[in-house]
Amino acid sequence: MPNPRELVEQLHHRQAEAEQGGGPRRIAQQHAKGKLTARERLDLLLDDGSFVELDRFVTHRATAFGIGEQVYPGDGVVTGYGRIDGRLVYVFSQDFTVFGGSLSEAHAEKICKVMDLAVRNGAPVIGLNDSGGARIQEGVASLGGYADIFLRNTLASGVVPQISAILGPCAGGAVYSPAITDFVFMVRGVSYMFVTGPNVVKTVTHEEVSFDGLGGADVHGGTSGVSHFTCDTEPECIASIRALIGFLPGNNLDEPPLHRTQDPDDRRDETLLDIIPDSASRPYDMHEIIRRVVDDGGFLEVHRGWADNILCGFARLGGRPVGIVANQPAVLAGVLDINSSSKAARFIRFCDCFNLPVVTFVDVPGFLPGVGQEHGGIIKHGAKLLFAYCEATVPKLTVITRKAYGGAYDVMSSKHIRGDVNLAWPTAEIAVMGAKGAVEILFKDEIARADDPAAAAARFTDEYTAEFANPYAAAARGYVDDVIDPRDTRPRLVDALRTLRTKRDRNPPKKHGNIPL
Repeated sequence: MPNPRELVEQLHHRQAEAEQGGGPRRIAQQHAKGKLTARERLDLLLDDGSFVELDRFVTHRATAFGIGEQVYPGDGVVTGYGRIDGRLVYVFSQDFTVFGGSLSEAHAEKICKVMDLAVRNGAPVIGLNDSGGARIQEGVASLGGYADIFLRNTLASGVVPQISAILGPCAGGAVYSPAITDFVFMVRGVSYMFVTGPNVVKTVTHEEVSFDGLGGADVHGGTSGVSHFTCDTEPECIASIRALIGFLPGNNLDEPPLHRTQDPDDRRDETLLDIIPDSASRPYDMHEIIRRVVDDGGFLEVHRGWADNILCGFARLGGRPVGIVANQPAVLAGVLDINSSSKAARFIRFCDCFNLPVVTFVDVPGFLPGVGQEHGGIIKHGAKLLFAYCEATVPKLTVITRKAYGGAYDVMSSKHIRGDVNLAWPTAEIAVMGAKGAVEILFKDEIARADDPAAAAARFTDEYTAEFANPYAAAARGYVDDVIDPRDTRPRLVDALRTLRTKRDRNPPKKHGNIPL
């Protein structure tokens, strides 16, 4: 029998060999591209010394096209589990130095194993993607491997948080796994996602486009909305993933993690009195209100740069994580359109999956009019947002800061669609439409007959504003629970969250609803 010490020495040699991936030359090539290796990324992502590797010695089983002579332990992906701020996560990190990170049958089996473990043990899955796609030498076996992953992404959706970082190429069928996950991170100059690459596009449509112009980080962060977070460097990207995990529970049965804060629950902010402009047509930045209300001014914004007429992101109130949805008057007057409706609907549904209360700040003049919006399906997309708010059973808190007009008032977490606590500032205007438009309809004939139509229109506008463009008519019917001093917004929201911690609400039994996709 071999000496045990010799066997242990062989083990350490094999471990070291596996950690070399494709070897020093290919690691140097990875670094020359400005990219980290698979293991370097995991070192940044996970708490020091917490990573436990699984399937270190797995190899592919293919023999065609001479690939049987090229065998690397791990087969192009590093998998296992570790901790972020002491909390369990499962991870896989594709290794571009081994067969360009291409996915083989064995490579896919490794990823499927950690996904199964994550669901079984109730912990998030984080995938660091850097792959040339399916391994051609394996044919349909590699395609089947992708499908095995897609199925697990779908079944795990709403059960454990799933996060994807694109840290290299991601093309063809490979894009659909990240697309099913909850959040996608991309890095400028490093990340690319597309179903068909520039060469195929040129052949089929005769359009000439670069990799970056077709599917780079800024394209997907600002034009398509595929990516939720756009970063400048890999370390920044990985730090952002760690920050995101800090807001999320491990699974759909757990509560989000509480954090201690030195920010007093009863803090009042004098600046809130001066944020709303005197003129209803003047914009202001809703970020200012959010930062002055939440713990320590912290707001992790999601989809920043896409559909910026609505803001979505994570914050804490009294140490408890919440999802924030807010109209942004500084962009398109905060109007709801196709992209903003889809953006907010998806975010709300994520929050509802993972027990995160939704806090909504409302200043919305309505839905964006126009042929392009109607032909693009604003009815369908706006209905997604309505569906998401109606369906959500987590605590829902609403603050109307200024405009809440028409159907957009209903949609934005109104009392009528199960808003739990609905507050309004004295500056709130809750009405079917703005005063000017209403007067043009209601008093059209009177204005036309007047000796001074402009003066008559102004008088009717003032009368309409006094009677309807305020929060008190809604408060009189109980549609608004209270009209509050803006300075009391934080204390009221923190207290409301505390009272809603034992909320129980259920939807009618069903397999699932049919959201208007």
